[in-house]
Amino acid sequence: MRNKVFSVTQINSYIKRMFQSDYALRKISIKGQVSNCKYHSSGHIYFSLKDEEGQMSCVMFANARQKGLMFEMEDGQEVIVSGNISVYERNGSYQLYADEIRLDGIGELYIAYEQLKQKLYEEGLFDHEKKKGIPKNPKKIGIVTARTGAAIHDIVSTAKRRNPFVQLILYPAKVQGDGAAQTIVRGIQMLDAYGVDIIIIGRGGGSIEDLWAFNEEIVARAIDAAQTPVISGTGHEIDTTIADYAADVRAATPTAASELAVPDIKEIIEGIENRSYTLHVLLRQILKRYQLRLQRYQLRIHQKDPKMDLQEKKMRLSDTQKQLSERMKRLMMTYHHQLELYVEKLDGLSPTAKLINGFGYLEESHGRPLTSVEKVKKGDKISITISDGVMDAVIQNLRTKRNFEP
Repeated sequence: MRNKVFSVTQINSYIKRMFQSDYALRKISIKGQVSNCKYHSSGHIYFSLKDEEGQMSCVMFANARQKGLMFEMEDGQEVIVSGNISVYERNGSYQLYADEIRLDGIGELYIAYEQLKQKLYEEGLFDHEKKKGIPKNPKKIGIVTARTGAAIHDIVSTAKRRNPFVQLILYPAKVQGDGAAQTIVRGIQMLDAYGVDIIIIGRGGGSIEDLWAFNEEIVARAIDAAQTPVISGTGHEIDTTIADYAADVRAATPTAASELAVPDIKEIIEGIENRSYTLHVLLRQILKRYQLRLQRYQLRIHQKDPKMDLQEKKMRLSDTQKQLSERMKRLMMTYHHQLELYVEKLDGLSPTAKLINGFGYLEESHGRPLTSVEKVKKGDKISITISDGVMDAVIQNLRTKRNFEP
């Protein structure tokens, strides 16, 4: 008798009902490492869970992601996946259908850390514009850390080495475990109210659980509310806490925080000496510049001295007088020469100058020149002027040129 023959679909369907009837597989949580993670364009996520010896196919549908996944999945993450296991009839393979995926252990802390960081960032708590400047020469520095441990030792030893004149005030806080965040907050508030110049918060390195007090929201808000500049030096150089983001300055370690807060007394003294020398040089330059300016002013005053001006005017006046005198002499000589020429001309034109050699000048009785015999008659009186005198005469006889004509 032959056995009954089944189709592939029938067997796959039968196996699927077996899976569905097993209560343990209907709601199960499986721990493993994510591999082959792929985000499909439909919104579904396909991935595998694996451990040292096995591997399982998984899928999370888009509708389940809204509430069941609060982080970005990546290969290598350790996760806990909750859902049900069933058979995909089409290819006869079974897989885990995920309803919820969460990071395993430390991963959950990282999620909380990232969520809080994003929240405070969006509120503007980390804005650089809000950061307060660190005083260059603080007198009192407050420290919030454990009373004992490497952190306080490093901070104090560094501060004393750099500048023993700076006062250090410790608020012994609990930096790990339950209630640690609350003591850190009280330390910040008390030192802020006390009036220190800088507050240092921090502790030595450790795991994310050890440093978690510095990732608490109340610590970040206390730093933000403080009027005093806060330096955060938490953990090792690779550790970064929420407090580091909220602080005005982040230091890689507690030692680095102390170096940032406490100025080096040697550098201060050296700076003072350099400034003193620079000031001395500048003062000499300024003094020299003012001396040169004084010399220019003195020269200008000397040039503007009324005595000098009067003396110069006297010299000019003397020169002008000499020039006028010489010019007057030249003019007098020129005019004298011209006068002599005019005198000679006048002598040549003068009637009296011609009254020589028997010549005379005749005038009527009324003093008018006698120019024609027709202007007188017999018996009229006339005057005759010759070179050495005047004679009066009476006309006794008249003869015209016509009487002399042949």
